Amino acid sequence: MPRMNAIEPENANQEMQELYQQVENNLGMLPNMVKTLANAPVVAKSYISFWNLMEQGVLPTSLKEKISLLVSEANGCSYCISVHCALSKGAGLADEEVLDSRQGQSPDRKTDQALKFASRILDTRGAVTTDEMDALRNVGYTDQEITEMVALIVFVQFSNYFNNAVGTVNDFPKADALVAN
Repeated sequence: MPRMNAIEPENANQEMQELYQQVENNLGMLPNMVKTLANAPVVAKSYISFWNLMEQGVLPTSLKEKISLLVSEANGCSYCISVHCALSKGAGLADEEVLDSRQGQSPDRKTDQALKFASRILDTRGAVTTDEMDALRNVGYTDQEITEMVALIVFVQFSNYFNNAVGTVNDFPKADALVAN
């Protein structure tokens, strides 16, 4: 149940209407999260700007989605899990890759190390060890990629916290809950 109203396009100011149009042009829809962020235009603009800038980074979209799934699952954000399950399909991830990512694992050694690092960032609130950083480098990640990973983790965490706090209405295909093993 929503605890904050979404600002519908017809009720948005000109600046937010332009932002809405940009988002809709990029995604093919205007997500409820963006409409709810519009309660604070500076936050909505910052969020979309950050998203757009992260798209210019070096991390492959498939890895960004895998990390986003892991973080969203760890934070229990059903809205973001649904969003990233849908976006993962667009990024070419198979159902098994989506499930593995939500569980923080991958059969690919390099991807698995990135997911383990993301889990450690969450578990330690960023206080990872030198050995953990070196483990990423040892499988081929650069400092640029590691920096982008940390930024992405924090960005997704913001999304999770926001949607959990305000009860954003899910407007994506609802993702199934993970079955406990």
